[in-house]
Amino acid sequence: MDLRIFTEPQQGATYDTLLAVAKATEDLGFDAFFRSDHYLRMGSGDGLPGPTDAWLTLAGLARETKRIRLGTLMTAGTFRLPGVLAIQVAQVDQMSGGRVELGLGTGWFEEEHKAYGIPFPKEKFSRLEEQLEIVTGLWATEPGKTFDFHGTHYDLTDSPALPKPVQEKIPVLVGGHGATRTPRLAARYADEFNIPFASVEDSERQFGRVRAAAEEAGRDGDDLTYSNALVVCVGRDEAEVARRAAAIGREADELKLNGLAGSPSEVVDKIGRYAEIGAQRIYLQILDLDDLDHLELISSQVQSQLS
Repeated sequence: MDLRIFTEPQQGATYDTLLAVAKATEDLGFDAFFRSDHYLRMGSGDGLPGPTDAWLTLAGLARETKRIRLGTLMTAGTFRLPGVLAIQVAQVDQMSGGRVELGLGTGWFEEEHKAYGIPFPKEKFSRLEEQLEIVTGLWATEPGKTFDFHGTHYDLTDSPALPKPVQEKIPVLVGGHGATRTPRLAARYADEFNIPFASVEDSERQFGRVRAAAEEAGRDGDDLTYSNALVVCVGRDEAEVARRAAAIGREADELKLNGLAGSPSEVVDKIGRYAEIGAQRIYLQILDLDDLDHLELISSQVQSQLS
């Protein structure tokens, strides 16, 4: 089971804070550092000092880390034109020496679009499908050849399809809870399917849908990696669990029900339940980015038991 660190900087974090978390992620032996792609805080609070851009952040981290994978859960399809996104991600892949992964989703948080003047189209899923075809198509175009795409939402003519990433194929993540279109899209474009904040039972059903869609598309269902994103709150005792839960505005019992919370042994047991239904990777949503002791505890007493 791979454990990856997943952050939500729109809740309030500087680049320096994210750098500290990324360096701890690397030093403590986690597989990857991922971040959300949002421009507005969710829930109460002021979100100070304000948002950081996902791909600007990852570009900086690409130069200041050496081993960990870097990526997004999920880049919002509404924020960037697909040709521009392909350039940005390929460049960050070069800057990292080939450690980038792209999670790409429709974009859903209407309020942040209103706040920053970003168009929020009604039909987002068909746009996402075209974006995936364009981004992966640009990367796959052989040097010296050009890429053309003429769709409903985007039109590219005689693109040189440059720059190229370092990796022969940048891993692409598709995710979500949709029962029909999401599995079909994952089967066509994804290297990894991720379901966020879902129970063991719901995850099992969705993984099954994705496997079925892959096989219907003529692809082995085992070609994809299956992953979950879950909030994490680990403590050496109940008091520490409660303290960490309170720090992120949650209740310990609710987190135990809907996430990975409790003692290290409780969290290991619950991760085991996800592993039994096919999860191969878990993105640990870390909401208190100043609590690096939390990462150390997870590394030494949770990750060590899964190795």
